[in-house]
Amino acid sequence: KLHYQNLFMELSSGSSGGDKLLPKKYASMHHLSLQATKWLNIGFFEAILFGRSNHYEFSYLNPIIFLRSAEQQNGSPDNANVGFDLKINIAHTLQLYGQVMLDEFKLSEVKAGNGWWGNKQGIQAGMKYIDAFTIKNLDLQGELNYVRPFTYSHFDSVANYSNYNQPLAHPLGANFTEAIGIIRYQPLPKWNIEAKLIVFRQGVDTANTDYGSNIFILSGNRAADYGYKTGGGVRANGVNGSLWVGYELLENLYIDASVMYRKVNVPAAMQLSQRSTLFSIGLRLNANRRQYDY
Repeated sequence: KLHYQNLFMELSSGSSGGDKLLPKKYASMHHLSLQATKWLNIGFFEAILFGRSNHYEFSYLNPIIFLRSAEQQNGSPDNANVGFDLKINIAHTLQLYGQVMLDEFKLSEVKAGNGWWGNKQGIQAGMKYIDAFTIKNLDLQGELNYVRPFTYSHFDSVANYSNYNQPLAHPLGANFTEAIGIIRYQPLPKWNIEAKLIVFRQGVDTANTDYGSNIFILSGNRAADYGYKTGGGVRANGVNGSLWVGYELLENLYIDASVMYRKVNVPAAMQLSQRSTLFSIGLRLNANRRQYDY
C-alpha cells in the first residue's frame, strides 16, 4: 500500500557553449504515495533544487528527512517545493486525478487577494473516461493546469526548476492557464487513433517588465511586489491540435502518421503571431512515440 521514491540528481545550469565543462546544479526529490483504498491513492512530494560549487549538499542525501527542514537549517538558500497528489477510480470507468504544488505559500497574502508575487502555486485537475459511452476502447481525457506567476523561479538563477536551460515542469514555464482534451480510440486490434487539443493563455514578459512567466529570470527582478494575476502581463493565446494514426505491422513494430497544427498569438504590444504545421510518418520498433505537444 505504500510506495516511496527518492531521486538524487545532477543537472546542468546551462547549455552547450563549446569545449568546456558545463556548470552543475543538483536536486533531491521524495515522493510518498498511499493506496488508501481500492479506489483512492493519495501522495505527498517534495523537491529541493540547489547550486553548489560542483558538489552535492550532504544534508539532502538523507532519504527520509523532510527536505524543507534541512533547507532551513542550511540558511534557506535553495528552491524548495512541496505538494500533494491524488487519484480516484470510480466504477472501473472513471478516474479523477490532480495535484497541488506549493513553491511558496503565505496564507495571509492568499486571503488578502492582492496578487502578492510570492503566491507561487500550481494546480492540476483531470479526468479519464474509459470505454466512454460503453464504446469499447474509446477513452476520453480532460485536464486543466494552472500555474501562478514566478512559480519554479528563484532569486538564485542556478536553482530554478530547469535542466540544460529547459523547464522541468512545463514547457510554458509559469503564469499560464491550460486546458487539454484527448480522444483515444482503438477500432481494431492493430489500429490506434489519437486526437489531442491543447489551448492555453499566458501572460508573457516584455523587454522591460517581468510578469513572472520566464522561470530563468531572477524572481528578485520584478517591478513590484503586488498586483500579479495569472495571465497578467502581455497576453498570449495558443492552440496546439494534433491527430495521430498508428498501425502495428509486426509485434512492437509500428508505422505512425501524424499531423500537428500550432498557433501562438500575442495581439497586444508585440503584434506577434506564429503558426506552424508539422506532418510526419515513420517506423518505430520497441520505442515510445515522440510527441510534440508543446
